[in-house]
Amino acid sequence: MKKKILASALIFMSAFIFAREAFFTGDDYCISAEYNDKAFPGDAVFVKMTFSQSTKKGKSSKLEFSNANAFLQFFAEGKLSRESTFFTVSKNTKSSRTFLAGIPLSTWWTEDTKCFLKIIYSTDGAKKMEFELPFTLEKKEFVSEVIDLDESNSNIKADSSLKRMEQIKKLNGILETANPSAVYQTTPFLLPTNATRRTAFFADRREYKYTNGKSTTGLHYGIDFGIPEGSEVSACAEGKVVLAETRVTTGWSVVIEHLPGLYSLYYHMSQLKVKEGDTVKAGQVIGFSGSTGLATGPHLHWEMRLNMEAVNPDFFTGDFAFSGKN
Repeated sequence: MKKKILASALIFMSAFIFAREAFFTGDDYCISAEYNDKAFPGDAVFVKMTFSQSTKKGKSSKLEFSNANAFLQFFAEGKLSRESTFFTVSKNTKSSRTFLAGIPLSTWWTEDTKCFLKIIYSTDGAKKMEFELPFTLEKKEFVSEVIDLDESNSNIKADSSLKRMEQIKKLNGILETANPSAVYQTTPFLLPTNATRRTAFFADRREYKYTNGKSTTGLHYGIDFGIPEGSEVSACAEGKVVLAETRVTTGWSVVIEHLPGLYSLYYHMSQLKVKEGDTVKAGQVIGFSGSTGLATGPHLHWEMRLNMEAVNPDFFTGDFAFSGKN
C-alpha cells in the first residue's frame, strides 16, 4: 500500500517555461542566447545560442561558425556542478548557426541553492571566451511514500543475477551516449498516453519494504500512469529506438533517443510494436501497457533521461528548446 504525504497538484507546474534572452557582441559576430532562467529542482535548464555575422566584415565565416564549440556549465554554491556540450540544431544562413545544450537539475537542490550558468565558447578553434547567465531555482516539494512489496517484487528488487547486471550495464551504456548528430525533435513533446490518472510521480521519495522485513530507500525516476492492460503507449517525440526488449526489473521496455544525451523510457509493457533501430514519429504507437517486471499492477512508467540523469518528463511538454511552438 502506498502512503502519499503530499498532494499531487504540484506535479504539473514545470510544463510552463519562461524564456529569458541575452545578447553579446564580439569583434565581428553577435551571440543571442535564449534560456529558462528559473526552474524547479528535477527539471532542466536549456540554452539556445545563435552565432551570427555582425554588420561589419570580419574574419568569422560560415566555416568558422561550423567549427565553433561551446560548453554550458552549471555552478551551485560557487562550485562547478554540471557541464554539457552544445550541439548544432540549425544552420540558419551562410553567416549564422544555432546551438542547443541542456543540463539536468538535481532534485536534492532547493530554492536556497545559489547558482548561475557559464558559457565557454570559441568561434575560431583557438581563443576561448566566456560569459555568465543568472539562474534561480524555485521551491518544490516532493511526494513521500512507502511501498510494501510482495514476495515476487521483493525478489526482483533484490535480484543481483548476472543477467540483471548485464541489462543494467547495457542501458547505462546507451544513456551515457550523446551523439551530436542525433537531433530529431526540438518542439514540445507529447504525453505517451491519453490517460490522466497518475499513480506515482517524478522524484517521489520512496521506501521499499520487503517481505523479509528489510527495506531500502530511493527515488522514483519517472511518472506512472494508471491505465488498463493493453492500452496504447505512444512515442512522446520523434526519435530512434535504441532499446526494445524485456528486462528483469522493467519488463517489456523501450528507450528512444530524441536529442544528444536525451532519451525517453517506457516500462512494464505487455507487448512492443517497435524494434531497435526503428525511427518513430511523435504519437506513434510503440507498444501496449502491462504489468511486466517489478510492478504492483497494470500501468505505464514514463521516464526521461538527460545526460544519464532522470529529469521531470513534464518539463519537456513545454517549449524547452524555444522553438516558438506550444
